[in-house]
Amino acid sequence: MTDIETATDDTPERPEMHVSFEFFPPKSDKMEATLWQAIEKLAPLEPRFVSVTYGAGGSTRERTHSTVARIVRETSLTPAAHLTCVDATKEEVDQVARDYLAAGVRHIVALRGDPIAGIGTSYHAHPGGYAYSSDLVAGLKEIADFEISVSAYAERHPESPDWQTDIDMLKRKVDAGATRAITQFFFNNDLFEAYVERVRAAGIFIPIVPGVIPIHNFTQISKFAGMCGASMPKALVERFYGLEHDPETHKLVAAAVAAEQVDDLVARGVTDFHFYTLNRAELVFAICHMLGIRPHMETVAA
Repeated sequence: MTDIETATDDTPERPEMHVSFEFFPPKSDKMEATLWQAIEKLAPLEPRFVSVTYGAGGSTRERTHSTVARIVRETSLTPAAHLTCVDATKEEVDQVARDYLAAGVRHIVALRGDPIAGIGTSYHAHPGGYAYSSDLVAGLKEIADFEISVSAYAERHPESPDWQTDIDMLKRKVDAGATRAITQFFFNNDLFEAYVERVRAAGIFIPIVPGVIPIHNFTQISKFAGMCGASMPKALVERFYGLEHDPETHKLVAAAVAAEQVDDLVARGVTDFHFYTLNRAELVFAICHMLGIRPHMETVAA
């Protein structure tokens, strides 16, 4: 008994961690119900913020605004609204930002956005719009003192010809007023660590928050990874082999994989994480629980 007590006392204490969650706006009443179930499930974990995505060319503009406004009205969560440059004039984008401001939103996730024709096609800036996310950040700062998060890529943006170009783009966003960078999801922590070293060496010192995506569906996530340039290590692929028709085992493996990835990042000194939830709460909640991110007892009692 003494040995056990001694071992417990000597166990290093995990640093305080913080999470944020990303949701996408619903396209139907059924999807809206699923979204709000996810929000209600994850809200007691007290995330730093919850972000709501914004479709290319403003395709989800109204739904995004409606979702963000409801979060402000009905929850104590801090919403972060996505905003892109694609297929809109500066005046149109600025008006969306002002509408968010009027709704009580003080945090924007500023993105260039995917090409209208889809990922993998050429991007063309709107003639009267913001050309790049750095321009959007600067424009937002002229409207209000928003907190602004921007994107980053542990494996380089698919359109960046080299690392220097990629890092220079991030620096322009920071110089324009960005206060945080959230990475595209990745599965190789060594690549993330190397990326942060590159960023710091370039004199960029804003928080670089790793984006984590639980593998709810291996086929779907593999497709996402291929589209955004996120590599999938062979060992990861092998762990899901043969589970296409075994959802229960797949879920258990997915939780273990994500928890292991975050645990390793914590060991490397990372304390903030951004989860791409895909509007599904169960797996994200389980992962957070395993990592010690849990509702306060008074919240549970209530």
